[in-house]
Amino acid sequence: MIKIAIAEDHQSLIDGIELLLKYEIDIKIIGTANDGEELLRIVRRNKPNVVITDIKMPKTDGIEATMLIKQEFPETKIIGFSMFDQQEAIQQMIAAGATGYLLKNSPLEEVLNAIKTVHLGGTFYDKNINPKFLTETVTTTQQKTLLSKSEKEILLMIGQGKSSNEIAALRFTSVSTVEKHRKNMIRKLGLQGKGELLRYSIEKKYDF
Repeated sequence: MIKIAIAEDHQSLIDGIELLLKYEIDIKIIGTANDGEELLRIVRRNKPNVVITDIKMPKTDGIEATMLIKQEFPETKIIGFSMFDQQEAIQQMIAAGATGYLLKNSPLEEVLNAIKTVHLGGTFYDKNINPKFLTETVTTTQQKTLLSKSEKEILLMIGQGKSSNEIAALRFTSVSTVEKHRKNMIRKLGLQGKGELLRYSIEKKYDF
C-alpha cells in the first residue's frame, strides 16, 4: 500500500487527484493540506510514502517543506507540483530532495504514473519540462533562496562575527535553536562545517 499526502492551495486540484486515486487498491490518501505547515503536521503524524506538494503555498512553501520532510523522513518520496515550467523552481525542488516534478496541466493518469515511479525509487519529471533544467547545477543565488527567513537573518549575523550565544540573545531564542539553523544551512548550501559557513557569509557578501 502506497500512502499519499497531498498539499495544494487549490482544493479543486486536490479533489481531482482524490477522484483519480479513489479506485486504486494499492494507493491510499492519508491526508491533504492547503498550506505547508499543515502538510508537515500530516507527514509527522501519518508518515506517508509519497508526498505531492505545490511549490507556492501559504505559511511554508513547497521547497522549504520538502527540505524539512527529507531531513526528518529521508525515505519519503516527494513530487513537486507547479503551474509553470520554471527553471529555478524545478532546480530548487531537486536540490531540496524531490525526485519528481509535475505540471498542473498534466493528465491525471500521469500523476498516478509519477506516484508509482518515485515510490519504487525512480525519478519522474513531466515530459513538457525542458531537460536542461534537470541537469544544470543550482547557482549561488538559487542556493540562497533555499534558506528560510530566520536562516538568512542568522547567516547575516554570522558574517558579522557573532557567536551562537550572541545570536540567540539577539533573537530571544535558545542556543540549540541557533545551532540547529547552522546545521541546516550547512546542509542546504553544501558546506562542510561551521568554518565554511562563516567564510561563505563573508566571501559571498550575503545580502537580502
